[in-house]
Amino acid sequence: MSEEKMTHIEKLIQTIFEENDRNYGYRRIKLALVNMGYQINHKKIRRIMKKYNLVCISFTRRSRRYRSYKGLVGTLAKNKVNRRFFSTMPKQKIFTDISEFHYTERNSEGIKLKRKAYLSPFLDGFNGEIIAYQFQQKPTLDCVLIPLKTAIKESKKTNFRTTIHSDQGWHYQNQQYVRQLKQSKLYQSMSRKGNCLDNALMENFFGLMKQEMYYGRSFSSFEELKRAVTNYIDYYNNHRIKAKLTGMSPVQYRIHTSRMTS
Repeated sequence: MSEEKMTHIEKLIQTIFEENDRNYGYRRIKLALVNMGYQINHKKIRRIMKKYNLVCISFTRRSRRYRSYKGLVGTLAKNKVNRRFFSTMPKQKIFTDISEFHYTERNSEGIKLKRKAYLSPFLDGFNGEIIAYQFQQKPTLDCVLIPLKTAIKESKKTNFRTTIHSDQGWHYQNQQYVRQLKQSKLYQSMSRKGNCLDNALMENFFGLMKQEMYYGRSFSSFEELKRAVTNYIDYYNNHRIKAKLTGMSPVQYRIHTSRMTS
């Protein structure tokens, strides 16, 4: 490889690393280069990253997990998914959960107060795409019902019956939630009590999201945190490539597979 081409590759690697908020390791940088038409050995990529100190930092700090379980307060459903998370068809299996975020704001006296906010996304088991979500300051029933409407609309684009899986939180036992699923002819599935691995796709998404845009940062208002969440979900859906999706983002993979089958 000529010195000029090597310099070009080094700049490309630095650009890819920075454009993805320093979250890409050598594997995903290699996939990004392949998508751009460059076949570079992973060992060479690692050497270049070491040369320029391009270190992907994984924050290990974890916040307390939000728990919406309040016992039997409504209707429970069987675990129809039973850890068979992935699907070969879009919108066949949809997963949901709620996660808690923190931010600070100052009151009229200038005193910093710790506040909470809640994210309720619906994730497609086909490609990991977030097809609907709600982000708000209180974990009310609307936190689930509002994105559920969008998820139901998306499910109608399929030719089969969709299953929506969640934990046993009170939102998902609520009669309004259960009624909307039945009226839309969707299957309801629930994790076993106290078993977060039954909803591992959502646990993985929240862990990834908080590692890449939340841990190690502070937010001084709800609006600032909401912008960060909105921007990350857009980035995750449209730009963040995955090895299991053959080096594509969730949206790219969905479009690619739809073209292949049409």
